[in-house]
Amino acid sequence: MAGSGSAIRGSRVGAGPMGEAERGDSAPRQRIVFFCANGHQTATVFAVEASIPEAWDCPRCGLPTSTDSSNPPPPPKIEPYKTHLAYVKERRSEAEAAEILAEAVQTLRAKKARGEVFY
Repeated sequence: MAGSGSAIRGSRVGAGPMGEAERGDSAPRQRIVFFCANGHQTATVFAVEASIPEAWDCPRCGLPTSTDSSNPPPPPKIEPYKTHLAYVKERRSEAEAAEILAEAVQTLRAKKARGEVFY
């Protein structure tokens, strides 16, 4: 196969000898720098007419960033995992829980007296 003239090497779709003239002019751009709480800087390029987002994720540490270098957003507060019991305790007081438990025990004892409950 040495010397085969049909091989295409080192090219990609849209590439050609004329370059930019063939594809058209590129849009005017602006470089925006974002800052995170860990001191990382992230430079991102946007079109001039594009709206710049208030926050961006830092590609190095994942924290939120802003364009204000002196006041980057704080890291998000991570809530610990809550069990089902923790959520129930948030919704019910101790008195409500005792009342619900008493009703459930009374219902269970009534079923047992009728022979509906098997252990």
